[in-house]
Amino acid sequence: MSKPSTSLRVWDLPTRVFHIWLLLCVLGLVVTGKVGGNWIEWHARLGTAVLALLVWRLVWGLVGGRWSRFVHFIYAPRSVVAYLRGRAPLAHRVGHNPLGALSVFALLGVLLVQVLTGLSSDDEIAFAGPLVAHLPGSWVSAATSWHKDEGQLLVLGLIGLHVLAILVYRVVKGERLVGAMLHGDKVVDEPLPPSRDDAMTRLGALVLLGVCGAAAAAVWRLGAPGW
Repeated sequence: MSKPSTSLRVWDLPTRVFHIWLLLCVLGLVVTGKVGGNWIEWHARLGTAVLALLVWRLVWGLVGGRWSRFVHFIYAPRSVVAYLRGRAPLAHRVGHNPLGALSVFALLGVLLVQVLTGLSSDDEIAFAGPLVAHLPGSWVSAATSWHKDEGQLLVLGLIGLHVLAILVYRVVKGERLVGAMLHGDKVVDEPLPPSRDDAMTRLGALVLLGVCGAAAAAVWRLGAPGW
């Protein structure tokens, strides 16, 4: 006899909105970075917006919905091995699975470095980041080189891996990862605690976003008045 299936709220609304905003901002960064010219100002603004989003996600990873908290998808090596062998418990497959967790941390880390190096970059033509005046010249040079070359390739590579993983899970395993991220729910056949996603949670997330946005704006204002 099969176990009864129930719908479980896995991704709270703030986490879902974060993913959409981050995707749009990163796509905007790729386009404006390639176009260059006067679009570099929008590239810088979008980079600052991504900084606010990343800081928000780091904090939300401590206080957000259950399945969005880092503590619930930081796995020991043996858990990764068990997942690869198909022996992972349901609790390791509902939210970010062990492989997905590694991908999430890699993307967050690479994006954070890319944003910070962008804010520290100087192309000596039309753009100087707000941190340039506060850093040694050697740091600025290294940040500029990384941001334009290795960092850009890493971001594009990780985005490609994300897309490939989504396709593999859809075609091979029949799991619709995008759908779950849009509506927030997954069907499970074991009782598991849901993520809290009520009005107070969403209000708290909005207040936190405002604080992170203000902090990112303060970084913006470290630059020249005309930046």
